[in-house]
Amino acid sequence: MSLEKLAEISRFYGANPEYVIAGGGNTSFKDEQFLYIKASGTSLAQVSPGSFVKMDRAKLAAIWKKDYPADSDAREAAVLADMMSSRCQGEEAKRPSVETLLHDLLAFSYVVHLHPALVNGLTCSRDGEKAAAELFPYALWIPSINPGFILSRAVKNALDDFRAKTGKETANQNQCVIFLQNHGIFVAANTTEEISEIYKRVMETLGKRITKNPEFGSESLSYGNSGRLEKEILDLARKADSAGEWFIKFQRNNQIAAFVAEEAAFKPVSSAFTPDHIVYSGSDPLFIDDASDLEKAFNAHVEKTTRIPRIIALKSLGIFGLANSENAVENALELFKDTQKVAVFTESFGGPRFMSEDQIRFINNWEVERYRSRVSA
Repeated sequence: MSLEKLAEISRFYGANPEYVIAGGGNTSFKDEQFLYIKASGTSLAQVSPGSFVKMDRAKLAAIWKKDYPADSDAREAAVLADMMSSRCQGEEAKRPSVETLLHDLLAFSYVVHLHPALVNGLTCSRDGEKAAAELFPYALWIPSINPGFILSRAVKNALDDFRAKTGKETANQNQCVIFLQNHGIFVAANTTEEISEIYKRVMETLGKRITKNPEFGSESLSYGNSGRLEKEILDLARKADSAGEWFIKFQRNNQIAAFVAEEAAFKPVSSAFTPDHIVYSGSDPLFIDDASDLEKAFNAHVEKTTRIPRIIALKSLGIFGLANSENAVENALELFKDTQKVAVFTESFGGPRFMSEDQIRFINNWEVERYRSRVSA
């Protein structure tokens, strides 16, 4: 019955784009012996009780007693191997979420981790930590840090420190709220009804502080010479990487028009706010001031980043989503729309704050996120 409730609340949030886009977010249920967590690459909107990976909590707890390599790649590979070994018999075909250890740490039955744009307007802003302390004094704030084992360890240390100082698990013994800078939010409680109430309160509180909302208006899939430019961009992508198929889609609306009006206007959406934005829409969208410089700008971007851009913005025109499948193109455009929402919401909390270059590099090279991107494509 508990897994039925977990699947139900997962689908509820997964079907709402204000909370979840593409393969983002994860959920779990635990008892004394086992943790059931959403499999990596699975959409929350489509989960069933069989979509969760059954994990042995004793084996997960043993991970904290091990010493791992200092090198980030070696460390994450070793931790992933130990997490895979913590799966119960019969679960070998499923891959547990990278945040499994963090879910297991929280002393509540249910955990729902999401990336709402409204929440990330707070977590991806310059004054986010200060605003969070004012609006949510019962919540824990975790500074921006790479996902995976190092994030779980940071949360563990913060919870251990709080427990040592207060003798309590959390500020509110009936729930736990954690804001992750440049990432999202974790909510934990012993019933799904409590989870829903907490999310409702968080979203309403933030909504009252927002001074500006994104204005997308009607959407156009063609504008000016966008059709000709689509063909040119596809040709450039095929020349740069002929190994697979390439798909493209143009998009323009009121909010996009505002961001592409000039290069300075594009700055608030010119990098990555969260790991999800990197996974689905890339860490380095390309802005081109003059369409006549398209080939030169495209090739220079690929040479500099060693990646083909998933989002290409043309001044005064609109944006192009570019990827290896139609679904991946849709995901890129959806996540870039989320980037725009987050950028606008950050204006209520001191303006945008992107992930650091080191963190962006880590995500781009991390096998776990490359796996999630492949599965969702």
